[in-house]
Amino acid sequence: MGHQNRQDNMRSALKRRARKGDPMAAYDQLPSALRSWLMHAALPWSACSAHRIWRNSLRASGGDLDAARRRLTQIEQAMLKRDRFST
Repeated sequence: MGHQNRQDNMRSALKRRARKGDPMAAYDQLPSALRSWLMHAALPWSACSAHRIWRNSLRASGGDLDAARRRLTQIEQAMLKRDRFST
């Protein structure tokens, strides 16, 4: 199931950006709660963008992990609405 999920989240019409550095090393340095959310994400997030949203959400919510997860989910849902492969 995990392998299939990774294949599914690579199929997107959204613009891809070049990544600098080692993406796996960047992923490994993320907080465990964020890595857990990313494992089930529908889109292929970069560690940098996911971590930026995570930090901002935690700051805005006073450290509420559930609020940070909800914010990432909201952003992902908005992106999926724009993605022609998500329908």
